[in-house]
Amino acid sequence: MLQDIYPNRLFNQYDPEVTPGPDDYVLIFRKSSVVAKIDENLSFPKLKDLDKDTQLTYLFSIDDERFFLLETDEPEAALKEGSGFSLLDIKEIREDSTPPKYRIFAACTGKHLADWYRDNKYCGCCGSKMEHSSTERAMVCTSCKHTVYPRIMPAVIVGVINGEKILLTKYRRGFNHNALIAGFTEIGETLEETVEREVMEEAGLKVKNIRYYKSQPWGIANDILAGYYCDVDGDDTIHMDDNELKSASWTAREDIVLQPDESSLTNEMMKNFKEGIPV
Repeated sequence: MLQDIYPNRLFNQYDPEVTPGPDDYVLIFRKSSVVAKIDENLSFPKLKDLDKDTQLTYLFSIDDERFFLLETDEPEAALKEGSGFSLLDIKEIREDSTPPKYRIFAACTGKHLADWYRDNKYCGCCGSKMEHSSTERAMVCTSCKHTVYPRIMPAVIVGVINGEKILLTKYRRGFNHNALIAGFTEIGETLEETVEREVMEEAGLKVKNIRYYKSQPWGIANDILAGYYCDVDGDDTIHMDDNELKSASWTAREDIVLQPDESSLTNEMMKNFKEGIPV
């Protein structure tokens, strides 16, 4: 999966004392794109590639590579002429098998933090300007001292089993490949209750034997995904929510068509069932 970057290792501890050097990487985002280039690697601009000195925010390190964030409305203007970098869609980067996985993971995790910093420039309580905490990864209001921490949204991925078949879906909008039931946890709800509700809402099915499989950070959408398998309980007639889905069907192991890349928890869970791995 995306975060399985061994033997590389992520060090995400906040450290306000870290200052960038000329060979440190700078992540620059615009919406769902990041400034980068794909050659034999996935390369990001370094500090020495920037056109002028600017204030950067330390994000994290992977091994001895340090990554900083540059917040700007004009990504291309921040670079020296002829740098060779351009805005690349993160989804397309994720589906490319060429770059090392840890660099793709850096782009996705960096976007998660970049979105949070972008959305917390001003206090949601009093409207005053926010500033970086000096002790932890948080934004603190300069007036009322309201403190905001990085937003991480919990969601579930659900493999519903019916004997030798699994429930495969396709979203009505966006992602076009096979998927599983999925959805965000609501206020006051356990993850297991989210599983029950989402399966009922999207497929009209009751489930039992809910069992946790694995989790995955998904910085592309600011999520932490929790994967569960469960069994259909009673009537297996699918009543699909056609506002959310364009297809939902019980699919035999041999008929499962996997997603085009192996970065997602969803794909790993489908692959496990397809290969007969006990779930």
